[in-house]
Amino acid sequence: MATVQCGRFRLDLSRPQVMAIINLTDDSFTGDGLHGDLSAALRRAELAVEQGAQMLDIGAESSRPGADPVPEAQEMERVVGFIERTLDWKIPLSIDTLKPAVMAAAVRAGADMINDINAFRAVGAIEAVAASTVGLCVMHMQGEPRTMQDDPRYEDVVGEVKAFLDERVQALEAAGIARERIVLDPGFGFGKRTAHNYALLRELARFGADGLAVLAGLSRKSMLGAVTGRPVEERMPASVAAALIAVQRGAGIVRVHDVGPTCDALKVWQAVCNEG
Repeated sequence: MATVQCGRFRLDLSRPQVMAIINLTDDSFTGDGLHGDLSAALRRAELAVEQGAQMLDIGAESSRPGADPVPEAQEMERVVGFIERTLDWKIPLSIDTLKPAVMAAAVRAGADMINDINAFRAVGAIEAVAASTVGLCVMHMQGEPRTMQDDPRYEDVVGEVKAFLDERVQALEAAGIARERIVLDPGFGFGKRTAHNYALLRELARFGADGLAVLAGLSRKSMLGAVTGRPVEERMPASVAAALIAVQRGAGIVRVHDVGPTCDALKVWQAVCNEG
């Protein structure tokens, strides 16, 4: 299993890492956005760590379908403020942003990973992170957040997503970024229909076949509601099941809202795997 250079940390993914979602956004699709309330975000992060989170993923701009962009200065202020208050927690801090200026500010403030739904394609994005040691999560998205779910189409979703991620890895390596810093995310729910998402989950092992780490973000997403019939606030059991399936198929990091239940499920799975 891969190890990942992640800023101040080297992640050993022989045991899956649970990444807690901390939304400083105004309009999260799950309804858990904290509207930039730093104190509330810190309380939520403290609880996540107590429940077993091994990483925190902080976002200050919603990526839900139909979301509008957040002003760069506002996003930067929220993200940097959170980093400054948690830098001494000794836990990897991932910043979920697609803006190069926010990336650069986060790196300067001490972030350990940049999680970019746009796969570092924006002008200046690679330059913002190249000279650092931060981990880079490279995600596939068809289209952009406001329109990505309008009519997503693929001939071969797994092959096309993998080809896209392979190309982005090549671009990062060409800029001098070491492979050990790169994590791949197939982008569940980002420009995909339900069938596309389940095809990606079914074949998730293909994305780590070249030795790169894989992150899976399935928590509370519509693909789970499509098969359970549950609204977003009732998708915790399905989210835990999806995270466990992703780990079984090679995910080294799972990005979740429900930290405690996910950690419990993974402990049971690991006990079975370690038997004998």
